[in-house]
Amino acid sequence: MTCQKFCVALLHWEFIYLTTAFNLAYPITPWRFKLSCMPPNTTYDFLLPTGISRNTSNLNEHYEAVVEAKLNSSSTYISNLSSKTTFHCCFWSKEDKNCSVHADNMEGKAFVSTVNSLVFQQIGANWNIQCWMKEDLKLFICYMESLFKNPFKTYDLKVHLLYVLPEVLEESPPVPQKGSFQIVPCNCSVHDSCECHVPVPTAKLNHTLLMYLKITLGGINFQSPLMSVQPINVVKPDPPLGLHMEITDTGNLKISWSSPTLVPFQLQYQVRYSENSSTNVRKANEIVSATSLLIDSVLPGSSYEVQVRGKKLDGPGIWGDWSTPLIFITQDVIYFPPKILTSVGSNVSFHCIYKSENKIVSSKKIVWWLNLAEKIPQSQYNMVGDRVSKVTFPNLNATKPRGKFTYDAVYCCKEQECHHRYAELYVIDVNINISCETDGYLTKMTCRWSTNAIQSLEGSTLQLRYHRSSLYCSDVPSIHPISEPKDCHLQRDGFYECIFQPIFLLSGYTMWIKINHSLGSLDSSPTCVVPDSVVKPLPPSSVKAEITVKIGLLKISWEKPVFPENNLKFQIRYGLNGKEVQWKMYEVYDAKSKSASVPVPELCAVYAVQVRCKRLDGLGYWSNWSSPAYTVVMDIKVPTRGPEFWRIIDEDTSRKERNVTLLWKPLMKNDSLCSVRKYVVKHHTSRNGTWSEDVGNHTKFTFLWTEQAHSVTVLAVNSIGASSVNFNLTFSWPMSKVNTVQSLSAYPLNSTCVLLSWTLTPSDYYLTYFITEWKILNEDSESKWLRIPPSVKKYYIHDHFIPIEKYQFSLYPVFMEGVGKPKTINSFTQDDIEKHQNDAGLYVILLIIISSSILLLGMLLISHQRMKKLFWEDVPNPKNCSWAQGLNFQKGRETIRLTSAYEV
Repeated sequence: MTCQKFCVALLHWEFIYLTTAFNLAYPITPWRFKLSCMPPNTTYDFLLPTGISRNTSNLNEHYEAVVEAKLNSSSTYISNLSSKTTFHCCFWSKEDKNCSVHADNMEGKAFVSTVNSLVFQQIGANWNIQCWMKEDLKLFICYMESLFKNPFKTYDLKVHLLYVLPEVLEESPPVPQKGSFQIVPCNCSVHDSCECHVPVPTAKLNHTLLMYLKITLGGINFQSPLMSVQPINVVKPDPPLGLHMEITDTGNLKISWSSPTLVPFQLQYQVRYSENSSTNVRKANEIVSATSLLIDSVLPGSSYEVQVRGKKLDGPGIWGDWSTPLIFITQDVIYFPPKILTSVGSNVSFHCIYKSENKIVSSKKIVWWLNLAEKIPQSQYNMVGDRVSKVTFPNLNATKPRGKFTYDAVYCCKEQECHHRYAELYVIDVNINISCETDGYLTKMTCRWSTNAIQSLEGSTLQLRYHRSSLYCSDVPSIHPISEPKDCHLQRDGFYECIFQPIFLLSGYTMWIKINHSLGSLDSSPTCVVPDSVVKPLPPSSVKAEITVKIGLLKISWEKPVFPENNLKFQIRYGLNGKEVQWKMYEVYDAKSKSASVPVPELCAVYAVQVRCKRLDGLGYWSNWSSPAYTVVMDIKVPTRGPEFWRIIDEDTSRKERNVTLLWKPLMKNDSLCSVRKYVVKHHTSRNGTWSEDVGNHTKFTFLWTEQAHSVTVLAVNSIGASSVNFNLTFSWPMSKVNTVQSLSAYPLNSTCVLLSWTLTPSDYYLTYFITEWKILNEDSESKWLRIPPSVKKYYIHDHFIPIEKYQFSLYPVFMEGVGKPKTINSFTQDDIEKHQNDAGLYVILLIIISSSILLLGMLLISHQRMKKLFWEDVPNPKNCSWAQGLNFQKGRETIRLTSAYEV
């Protein structure tokens, strides 16, 4: 303390008072200090002996002796004091022998007396005080505990704290006026202890807080000297959280905890623990700056009790309260690590210490088992000292779940004795495939990965981490020490999906999946992706499809998407439109092309067409298929031919007229290409010449036949033109009498097929084709007809035939000059039905015989070739045999070959 003015005076207490400035404030220490108070008027009359020096040190020595001598003869004087009496107090701590008494003059100066602290401890009122700042940095607390050794403790206690916190940060704040102090009541309990709370704004933690205490006890007022403190220097942390103990992979006991969450600075920690084993009791107290502590030489069957507290690492601070004690008991078999999480293909090791009957089993007698079903070979053992045994598992495979167990149990045993405790081995496949795709607008990249490989590991969390390089990817991607997490969302298909937006097209994104678990963390193999290399373009637009006129090709056209700017190849799929389109593929590698033409078998059908694209260099993905385009059925060419037609002649003998009715079948799309708008009948006679008649869409047309010869042709007409290839039919009266069909037979083979056969007589006319007619005789039904090629002498008619009905069959020879005389039969040929039925069986037998003959002939040829080979191998070489010289063996070989062929 600094004294601005000093004077010495001897009052009725024989104390020396020192005059000082008010700003001489007691600095609050981080540890406890005492407040001692004494009344100004007492019955004690301590006079200074003659010759005693009036300096402070001599005075203290004198009063220490005097007080000890006269303390027992003192009597109470509390009842003689008035209610306005103020006890002037002083502070002192274990480090101080003296303390200062301050007068109650807050506006000006104060009188301070230095006196031996023993006087205040034995005669006055005493309190233990400690002040600190709570960890939340919002509340300043002062705690007072009474240490009365006299009748003061029988009175009610009231305490108020008066404080002032300046607005500005100054090392020496100005002297505050008495009215500027704020007052807060303190909460006092029945045990004569009080707690005072002062709210401190966060912005003023480094400011100097000035305060003093006013204490009322039994009508008597006590007042402390002025105190000062910077709240940030007396922060008292809360007890550490999450105190935890475990055996480490190296066999040590690890004590770990976490810092209080609200502390804005680094802490140091004090750890006190005790170890109790069957052979030893150990206690220790250590201070560390980390949030963990390792204890070595851990033995099975021991118990450990631990507590931790914290304090500011740098600068002044207060030790926080101790955490709740935690007890940890080691088992008779210690595995370290007790659990291992690793990936496929890795090597891991377990250690164990085995205690049996209060004795540590020698590592030489330790054996290892897997799932108590498979003894691990001794070649995988290793002794680490006399007590620790080690087993190693090389090149691990993924753990196969066994019911609810998703791990392998590793047992450390004493020869044939196994403890029920075991270590757990988790091996998972971290080969997770990450696939990425950049959208066609080149604005975002979507990455997907599946969790199928790690579903068996419960309690794990998965996170995609990535590191972006400035340009492209390295040849061998590796996990970068600096990485960022990426939010991914699980989709319905079981895949996680992550979106990068915005993206850098030419940067290399190295990605991997981090598997976090309470047992540890694993990383999948990293993969590197350049967004420009995984683009999925937008599908081509403005797709159109049509069947080209006159050429008859399917032409597809499209527009290339704007992005990407790389050269693209195109793929076309097309097929007949329907519920299930049978697609055919066609690819276009010309990046500049915007159309393609492909041949199709059916020109008069609706085709569905779609187009997609991909980078020509093979990078990236195919785009989605475009919206389908459909062809419109249109006439491509003129009909390939006109319809086949026949006639019905209705002859009126009275009028000598013949009405001819032409009949034809509508053309199919493949012949009409692709529709028929109308049919046109062209007539030609010697008298009237040539003319045409439009019959529209009708398939029947009747005209009057009056001349000796009348030729007709039926044309099919579509939007492009008339058919160029047509059938002609000439009606000639002289030709109707030409008889060339000698015989006609009809043989029913079954209810759906009749065999029609005939014989012809020689004729000078050129036969173009036959027309056969058939109908039921007993019904007035229309005749059915077929056109038969001219070279055929036998024809199968397929229709629905009723066996009990009688059918009429007619065969008309058609010449270029006209239609000849028909051959008609009114029933099936009964005499030869059985014969032809047998002939059908005979045909089958004949077919079998022919097949067998071919097979036999083949076998003979193979045998013949083998015989020739054997024969000529036995023929002597003329160069080596004298008797064979001069003989022509080649000629003999040809003779044998001809003879063999003739025999066959």
